[in-house]
Amino acid sequence: MNYLIPANSKKSALILGLFKPSDFWIMGAGLMLSLIFFVALKNDTVFAISLKLGPMAFSILLVMPVPYRHNVAKLLLIIFEYYFIDTQKEFKWRGWCANREFGEKQ
Repeated sequence: MNYLIPANSKKSALILGLFKPSDFWIMGAGLMLSLIFFVALKNDTVFAISLKLGPMAFSILLVMPVPYRHNVAKLLLIIFEYYFIDTQKEFKWRGWCANREFGEKQ
C-alpha cells in the first residue's frame, strides 16, 4: 500500500508548468493600467514615466516565476484579508501539528 507521488505532480496543473490562471489576470491588469497611463499622461518627466511603467513592472514582479512564489502570494492574501476584509480580527491558525479542534480547552 505504498504510493509514489512524483515531485512535479503539482506542476502539471499550472499553465506552462509555472503560472496559474490568476497570474495572467494580474499581468493583464497591470499591462492595461500601464497602457491607460501611457495614453492619459502626456508629459515625459521622470515621475510620469515611472507612473506609466509602474503597474506593468509591479505586475511582472508579482508573477515572476521564483521559488515559493505561490506560497508568498497566499501569505500576502491572508495578511490583506486580515487587515482589510475580516471584521473579527481573530486569526484562527491550525498548523500541521495541531491535534485538537478550535474552542476546546486543554
